[in-house]
Amino acid sequence: MAAIATDFGIEKALQQLGVLDFNKGTSTGTTWFSSGDEISSYSPVDGNLIGKVATTGPADYEKVVANAMSAFTSWRVKPAPLRGEIVRQFGEQLRKLKEPLGKLVSYEMGKSYQEGLGEVQEMIDICDFAVGLSRQLHGLTMHSERPGHRMYEQYHPLGIVGIISAFNFPVAVWAWNTALAWICGDVCIWKPSEKTPLCGIACQNIISSVLKENDLPEGISCLINGDYKVGEMMTTDKRIPLISATGSTRMGKKVAATVGQRLGKSLLELGGNNAIIVTPDADIKMTVIGAVFGAVGTAGQRCTSTRRLIIHDSIYDKVKNAVVDAYKQLRIGNPLDENNHVGPLIDTDAVKGYQHALEKVVEEGGNLVVEGAVLSGEGYESGCYVKPAIAEAKNDFEIVQHETFAPVLYLVKYSGAIENAIDIQNGVVQGLSSAIMTNNLREAERFLSHAGSDCGIANVNIGTSGAEIGGAFGGEKETGGGRESGSDAWKVYMRRQTNTINYTTELPLAQGIKFDL
Repeated sequence: MAAIATDFGIEKALQQLGVLDFNKGTSTGTTWFSSGDEISSYSPVDGNLIGKVATTGPADYEKVVANAMSAFTSWRVKPAPLRGEIVRQFGEQLRKLKEPLGKLVSYEMGKSYQEGLGEVQEMIDICDFAVGLSRQLHGLTMHSERPGHRMYEQYHPLGIVGIISAFNFPVAVWAWNTALAWICGDVCIWKPSEKTPLCGIACQNIISSVLKENDLPEGISCLINGDYKVGEMMTTDKRIPLISATGSTRMGKKVAATVGQRLGKSLLELGGNNAIIVTPDADIKMTVIGAVFGAVGTAGQRCTSTRRLIIHDSIYDKVKNAVVDAYKQLRIGNPLDENNHVGPLIDTDAVKGYQHALEKVVEEGGNLVVEGAVLSGEGYESGCYVKPAIAEAKNDFEIVQHETFAPVLYLVKYSGAIENAIDIQNGVVQGLSSAIMTNNLREAERFLSHAGSDCGIANVNIGTSGAEIGGAFGGEKETGGGRESGSDAWKVYMRRQTNTINYTTELPLAQGIKFDL
């Protein structure tokens, strides 16, 4: 292992999380096995090798599933509040390890340290939410048309929940799923992104310690590692009734087709092409803050990143100039240095996607008002640092219709009524997050109406990026239609059952049907 970011305490963080001395063939227990090819995890921050992780082969996978199935038989019968107690303890461990885990997220993925800490805080928050929910899992009671009968519905655990997560939120999305699945009585098998495998191992170490302390089977939380081929083991496996997959629309379509073919359930949280509408009644200062963070936060690698700024022609130049001036203040560099605003992209393939987008928008007739560049020299040795760019464009440009996972912001002009801006905002195949900046009540309500934004998330006077765990997270159209985190998202992790009880000595049939013997 190379010397890594010692000035920022990464080696100490890895030691605290139990991943520094990870070697091929080593196992933390029975929940994950590692006898396949190795994955090398390189930091986009400095290009150094952090560690190597062995992948999960077919035989290893069978052991994982067997352990998960065995754990489910005992876990599902524990009262939900007791399951909630385990999630509470997991949350307490996250509080203790927030700093080292946040540093690992920052170093392995490349997002700023503050964002890394924020991601761990999301994990803590969903644990708190799940603990409360463990005493509120509920069904409905209904009146029967038959005398002396009672009807109600209840929810039961599904079984094994398979989780496939993306690199950009290497720990939080897993926690959104597992915290709810666990209190619902499910067990989980997680395949983290092959680009951030050490974050997965760190999380597994944390929950394993909690399970061990409570004398519970480690199969409640399982980890497998590898590329898409390992994920396919889960998507084709009839023993896994639910697959929760976060990633690109292309990936999600394959998962949906495969899981649907075996009549399984899928929870999909896929790509976004998110826009902020800026009306003549907008607060420009608030607009700039929301737009800039939304566009450059996590180096534009959030599914909720702001891709399009739809600006009324009467204030177009004023907003454009304000955003361009703000970009001049951005500091790009090591994300562990809290003086910097923007860190690296995840790898050089992402850099190529960024370069392609800038070339394509110019080819289609766009105009770069803040030119991009791949940065080199001291501090940029990994080759993953780029300059956030802004381009004037039209919404129907092919590249604007596409989600580029990089800090590229498109400025789109609209004229006339708010309906014209909403049509532009909705004029993409994705439907995740949206926002409007306005102090006009009528415009805000129109944006939120049935004929307004077609996204799963619609905000007023805040940006597209950043969501609280209390609300269900997800989107429509090619974003996949799934919902994770808060509200009643827990229901997807359970199977619904309708019950009818007859407490009489007669057996009347429904709909008044007569069947006398």
